[in-house]
Amino acid sequence: MKQFKLNSKRKSSGQVVVLLIIVLALLGGAWWWLNSNKENAAREGTGFAKEAFQKIAVQHDANFFNSRLSPQARMNFPASAQQEFMNEIVKLGAPVRPVDVQGKIEFNSQFFEPHGSFHARIYYPARYADMDLTISHPVGRWQIDEIAFIPQREQPAAPAPAAPPPAAPAPQVPPASPGAPAPQSPPASTAAPGG
Repeated sequence: MKQFKLNSKRKSSGQVVVLLIIVLALLGGAWWWLNSNKENAAREGTGFAKEAFQKIAVQHDANFFNSRLSPQARMNFPASAQQEFMNEIVKLGAPVRPVDVQGKIEFNSQFFEPHGSFHARIYYPARYADMDLTISHPVGRWQIDEIAFIPQREQPAAPAPAAPPPAAPAPQVPPASPGAPAPQSPPASTAAPGG
């Protein structure tokens, strides 16, 4: 009877260990999957932000801009405002340098609800403009929540440096000739004493 109880305890403790290993493996797998999804979301979000800057600021793609606005952004940017926004970008011409996008993706909870804020300075022939973009991924795809385009004042062409004014010539004493007498100082007047 004792032998049977010992075997039963060993069997149940072995089952607990196996169960514990399975639970730990599942938790490890879930943690890996969540981290992997988080990294993918951050990579996709950054890629979407770069694509948005390229499509809007460089290619002037009004269809992309319209189709990627969030519902709230669409209310802030009705069709006429979208057209005006794109016209302001188009009139600056093509950028003269590649667009350098800065920013990052963050998550409201540890792994879910990704969103990001990005900034780029875009250089045009006569001036530059700053562009800010806020994006999110609520359901299905990335969207633009807020966008701002701030062109800087036109930079005037740099004038040629002015020549410095000529310096006044320094007074010069003519050189003395070898046989000329040395200049004399005027004689001091002497007053007669007692006069």
